[in-house]
Amino acid sequence: MALQETRTKVVILTGTYRIKGYIDLVPGARVTDYMVEAKSFIAVTDAEVWELEGRQVFTAPFINVSREHIEVVAPGG
Repeated sequence: MALQETRTKVVILTGTYRIKGYIDLVPGARVTDYMVEAKSFIAVTDAEVWELEGRQVFTAPFINVSREHIEVVAPGG
């Protein structure tokens, strides 16, 4: 049996940064459901962190993003 992909690509906007990466989302779940269930931080893998003006700040295999700083989260990107 093939494993179902649980990684969902997202773009997260904070007041300072645009973050591109993946969250571990149960197949069939919505990003909104994930955010409602999340604790204080959400885990983002294969993360790219960009300034809002466009300059890339850094990349990392894993970062935690504070929920209280998230203004927008959208699938894709």
